[in-house]
Amino acid sequence: MPDVVFSVDQSKSMRDQAVPGHNRWHPDIPVAAQVKPGDEFRVECREWTDGQLGNNDSSNDVRDVDLSVAHMLSGPIGVEGAEPGDLLVVDILDLGPVPQQVGPAPGQGWGYTGIFAKTNAGGFLTDYFPDAYKAIWDFHGQDATSRHIPGVRYTGITHPGLFGTAPSAELLARWNRREQALIDRDPDRVPPLALPPLEDGVLAGTLSGTELQRVGREGARTVPARENGGNHDIKNFTRGSRVFYPVHVPGAKLSGGDLHFSQGDGEITFCGAIEMGGFIDFHVDLIKGGMEKYGVTTNPMFIPGRVEPRYAEFLTFIGISVDHDTDTNEYLDATLAYKRACLNAIEYLKKFGYTGEQAYLLLGSAPIEGRISGVVDIPNACCSLYLPTAIFDFDIRPNAGGPESADRGRCAVSS
Repeated sequence: MPDVVFSVDQSKSMRDQAVPGHNRWHPDIPVAAQVKPGDEFRVECREWTDGQLGNNDSSNDVRDVDLSVAHMLSGPIGVEGAEPGDLLVVDILDLGPVPQQVGPAPGQGWGYTGIFAKTNAGGFLTDYFPDAYKAIWDFHGQDATSRHIPGVRYTGITHPGLFGTAPSAELLARWNRREQALIDRDPDRVPPLALPPLEDGVLAGTLSGTELQRVGREGARTVPARENGGNHDIKNFTRGSRVFYPVHVPGAKLSGGDLHFSQGDGEITFCGAIEMGGFIDFHVDLIKGGMEKYGVTTNPMFIPGRVEPRYAEFLTFIGISVDHDTDTNEYLDATLAYKRACLNAIEYLKKFGYTGEQAYLLLGSAPIEGRISGVVDIPNACCSLYLPTAIFDFDIRPNAGGPESADRGRCAVSS
């Protein structure tokens, strides 16, 4: 096993670890560990909300979760010799739930998927599902099953939702300017258009006092992906992947977390993945001057790993850029087209006895494939959603006899 350079006791908050992690992007958060190019090492991670959600049959914890503390990240890990303009080469050697542990923290033998309330972050389909719901998943080796969504079992493409390098002070200021400008377009929107810096809940490693307060005032929230990497939520970002991160500060300062046992393309419920704590093993190297050499100036690149389930048959749902609720056509709107593909899949699964909420949770967490199928045929963009048929223990394919509807229980709801 590689050396553990960032350790986590899953019985404690990230704030109470021997070396705390952080939950904002800021160049002045101190390095928690140091590695060299060529090193292999292990990073242990808390679940992204710091363990606020439990293995139970209520979604009150989803409804009431404090998002000011998210995401809880492990690091920063300094890389010797890394300088602004380099590319940090990161190989994902292995990752998974908390090894050999069963317990109350996500990742200790179980994980969860949540639909967040519209008033607390929402999700891709928040206008159709404005309330909080949850499904608990039990891990069986590479497979997951849920008492809240019976009739399905699937192999997860385990991956980190979030990893990235620290921004420079100049890059951080650009983020804050442009995201505040976006918020100003509709400052009272629910959910908001973006999340500005927030002092409440801030954690910045070992910083305290006025230094911690400054990170709260200036530090970027970790919800979106940005130029440094961040919260990409790419399901194929798994074992065997190689990622090329832009370096913006000396030492690179690699951080991350938000591990997922499984996820569908889009992570459509907001925490649509099966969320967990766990571990991730890395190998790192440098390409000196790589940002200029390869023109990598705005976002990372990656080579996906070859580890994924062997699902060969899919039932595919199509969506176009038409809002069928209002019969309104939008011009080549791929987001709307994918939304309609998701809604079409949900309506289909309801015919087999699932509630809309169960179907929504399933599409967020199962290894569905989302594709932009056409963005040139005016006025309608076309997106498609590929649902593996083998994850069900009944036949979901259309036939002359009609769908096999049954009592599929219900997901966890709020009181």
